[in-house]
Amino acid sequence: MAVWTEQQLAAFLTGVAQDRLYPAWWLAALRGLRWTDVDLQAVELTVTQQRVHADGQVVVGPPKSAADCQAVALDAETVRVLIRHRERQEELSAMAGTRWQDSGYVFTTATGAPLRPDYLTGRFRQLVAASGLPPARLHDLRHGAATLALAARTDLKVVQAMLGHASIVLTADTYVSVLPEVANKAAQETAGLVLRAASKLRRELST
Repeated sequence: MAVWTEQQLAAFLTGVAQDRLYPAWWLAALRGLRWTDVDLQAVELTVTQQRVHADGQVVVGPPKSAADCQAVALDAETVRVLIRHRERQEELSAMAGTRWQDSGYVFTTATGAPLRPDYLTGRFRQLVAASGLPPARLHDLRHGAATLALAARTDLKVVQAMLGHASIVLTADTYVSVLPEVANKAAQETAGLVLRAASKLRRELST
């Protein structure tokens, strides 16, 4: 997997901040998201279906596993981004008039039709190429979100729920080894606990 650092991700998001699909890049892991899946008051979303491009057609179906249907907590910035996106979508609806298709999807064309997954993939590829950043796929942003959460010292069980993994072993095996600094921080903090305890006892552990 290709995982951007937080600086690279910040550079990308800053560079595409004016793109119409900016909220989609912010929530890159969520395909086929509908407004009925988003509760901005409860600050959470639930993915109840996915749109997949296969054999030249777009197929709508349930998520791959029951774990994928769990509610995902939203931070304040994500809520702000989504509120602004909904306002812009309402403006597009007013401009389109009778041409507007009330599909209910969060990410749509200028006339309200849901975007094709392959369009999102292609558009993301163009933006990455223009950014000058290391190559990354749209799905890689999902991996990046997990590794950054771990780097921010988020509990592994919370990351498991965020990703919808059925097993915490899968989460650990997939992500913990991706960012060596996570392991290094853990080692430093573990040693720090012992050193601080020794300090309280007024004893020196180093020779």
